[in-house]
Amino acid sequence: MRRSIARCLGGLRSYCTDSGDGFQSSKLKIFDRHLKRKQRDRAAWLMKPKDSLVDTVAENLLDRLEDCKKTFPTALCMGGSLEAIRRLLHGRGGIEKLLMMDTSWDMVKLCKDAEQHMPTDNIETSYVIGDEEYLPVKENSVDLVISCLGLHWTNDLPGAMIQSRLALKPDGLFLAAILGGETLRELRIACTIAQMEREGGISPRLSPLAQVRDAGNLLTRAGFTLPGVDVDEYTVRYSSALELIEHLRAMGETSALLQRSKVLKKDTALATAAIYESMFAAEDGTIPATFQIIYMTGWREHQSQQKPKKRGSATVSFQDLQKQFGSDGSC
Repeated sequence: MRRSIARCLGGLRSYCTDSGDGFQSSKLKIFDRHLKRKQRDRAAWLMKPKDSLVDTVAENLLDRLEDCKKTFPTALCMGGSLEAIRRLLHGRGGIEKLLMMDTSWDMVKLCKDAEQHMPTDNIETSYVIGDEEYLPVKENSVDLVISCLGLHWTNDLPGAMIQSRLALKPDGLFLAAILGGETLRELRIACTIAQMEREGGISPRLSPLAQVRDAGNLLTRAGFTLPGVDVDEYTVRYSSALELIEHLRAMGETSALLQRSKVLKKDTALATAAIYESMFAAEDGTIPATFQIIYMTGWREHQSQQKPKKRGSATVSFQDLQKQFGSDGSC
């Protein structure tokens, strides 16, 4: 098993902030990417050896490779749950060369060190320090792009997805899992009420996330063909709100808003925890936290893929079908 590591942070070329094919990406800055890198550095030290939530999401994402008949010799795995993806890959997808990329040096080092304790699977693995917003990857160079719980922190999500598409070879596959808008809805409610009561107003504390209805549009806007979107919701139970926050820190999922309030008053924090418990606690005293996961699948265009017929090319009318199967709607 060969490994290498490289740093690609300075002087990166953006392959497709404007893709040149009519897709113009957003320039709006919402997240502090420098802060997010530091949060991921911290998460590399706090991360549990095996996180059941992260492992479940990674496993469900990798399961989609088993639905594909073709193999993907060269793959790029970027950001998010790198270690879980590498550990749970188990030869799926026929991957021979794997490039692992993250903005955090500590996270990449964690993955590199963890690989030494994995069974040998003859995958040539390389590691690179890079940013999803400026992919250090040539066009038409990989067969598969995987992102597990990472892309929702990009300022330019359409642009990052366009770059992923251009990095793919024709008929290459894009797989991604991101946190959806219903994630941590209990915490959002408790935090809003606490701020209204203690501070007389609200300020952004939790990061905005994509809605399910947006995911299909994102894939289409990025130029992917045969787009597919599905959603899972997981409820994780914690002994207290503090344990939830500690888990979010270990996942690298704490807020990184640019326009965030940098000070959280102690009484507001205590009120949030109390409201959370009073509104959502179960009989056993645990509190639930919802994690909505949006899975996205898309392909780079290739002539062998299925394509819709042109308008007016139908040979059978709906009226004929109605006569054949009956007018009551039953078949």
